[in-house]
Amino acid sequence: MAAAGASAVKVRALVPGADVALIERVLNVHDAPSSTTFVCVGDEISTEGQEGFLRGHGTQVVDGKLVATVCGVVERVNKLIYVKTLNSRYNAEQGDVVVGRVADLAGKAWRVDLKSRQEAKLLLSAVHLPGGIQRRRNAEDELNMRAFFREGELISAEVQSVHADGSVALHTRSAKYGKLVCGQLVEVPPNLIKRQKQHFHTLEALGVELIIGCNGLVWVAPLRPDRLAAANAAAGGGGAAADEDEAAAAAAAAPPPPSRTQLEVVCRMANAIRVLTRLYMPVYPASIMATYEAAVEGEAALADMLEPAFLEAVVAQEAQRRSSAMQE
Repeated sequence: MAAAGASAVKVRALVPGADVALIERVLNVHDAPSSTTFVCVGDEISTEGQEGFLRGHGTQVVDGKLVATVCGVVERVNKLIYVKTLNSRYNAEQGDVVVGRVADLAGKAWRVDLKSRQEAKLLLSAVHLPGGIQRRRNAEDELNMRAFFREGELISAEVQSVHADGSVALHTRSAKYGKLVCGQLVEVPPNLIKRQKQHFHTLEALGVELIIGCNGLVWVAPLRPDRLAAANAAAGGGGAAADEDEAAAAAAAAPPPPSRTQLEVVCRMANAIRVLTRLYMPVYPASIMATYEAAVEGEAALADMLEPAFLEAVVAQEAQRRSSAMQE
């Protein structure tokens, strides 16, 4: 039996299609005609008026008709017709910022799970050494690989290259990349991540850092001195070397424990990302902050941010924003 006075745990029942029904109810689109752009497996894709079309990904010709082999949205580029899947695995591109979990050590490399088709490889030679030292890795470094990253640890990295066979090579040759501790990991469908020039965001006013991985893994954590120094080093120009040393010195010191206020902000920010995911809305800093501010202004409790009442408020706010943008 539970101890007397213990708070009850709130369990939400999973109702398939409930979030879609909520969006339709707020936008009052119950009677709207269904779009022919969305197709399921086996649906015929119209090619009327498109003679000599090119069959693309997710399509197949059956009995002279073009049909879909995956569920998704029909895209047309000149004569090319293909189906873009609604929920697919991450396809890495060079320069992507990613968040992953170390799966194994193999030879002189770590194997990292990016929630992709295959695990990525992080070579020992592509790791940032303490203090930013530039030297060849030796046998001692190979023996001490677990001093850098262990199995099961979360890391941030950048895609260095993508090979012809689809294998991905990572690197962490900067103080801003590396091990992630004391935070929350939120998983988002990769197609909801809006690509930006910057995927590292330090919110000094709130004391929080955001790493929006292009692979759909978003890291939210209290802002640590070493991470702030690394962010300043990345943003700085001439004094970058000195800033790298400062970041390394800050990383060597034990970070102070986060305050209760910081932890609450982290949880609220993570819930804002979960709200956007449930409503199939793009995940990027502006949308996260808008949802976070709506929760603060509406005095919504942390546990109530995933309830239908707050979800409806977010949908109505987004609809009003888009309507105002169209009028302008």
